[in-house]
Amino acid sequence: MAKQRFRDTKKGKITQPSQHKEVKKPTIPFAKNSVKAKAFLTDIFMIFMPIFYFVIYVVFGNLQNAGEHKLEAWGYTLISFLIIQIIFMFKDEGKTPGLRSQSLKVIDFSTLDKPSLFSIIFRNFAFVLTVLTFFGWVMMFFRKDQRGLHDLLSNTCVIPTVKK
Repeated sequence: MAKQRFRDTKKGKITQPSQHKEVKKPTIPFAKNSVKAKAFLTDIFMIFMPIFYFVIYVVFGNLQNAGEHKLEAWGYTLISFLIIQIIFMFKDEGKTPGLRSQSLKVIDFSTLDKPSLFSIIFRNFAFVLTVLTFFGWVMMFFRKDQRGLHDLLSNTCVIPTVKK
């Protein structure tokens, strides 16, 4: 019986219609890199720079002392920036001030819902890896979905929000 079905299939005769229905995955309208860059710059100027100035002038006292302890100054600034971004993304449905200003949000790629707290934390720390490596930085320009290394690792994506 199995040989006969194989021969029929090989000859192009279909004995029984397939019982499997194709499930269409919804198309996701990914955000463009230029819009994501605007959102990132907004976050840098609204969140990162005030923290950086606070660390330089309040924590270290002045620019000269901060210059002597560059690694500490950058570490305090970067960790604080990531923590604040994680809080914004978790409390505000996957949006930072920059993403909100550009009408974007971060979603889980599989569920198309708000990402979990772990996913948000992992995405933000993986973003540091993305920025520091040439491969991570450039790969989003060669992908059709325009997802960066941090998005692929955390299974998230950035999409435009639907205006109500």
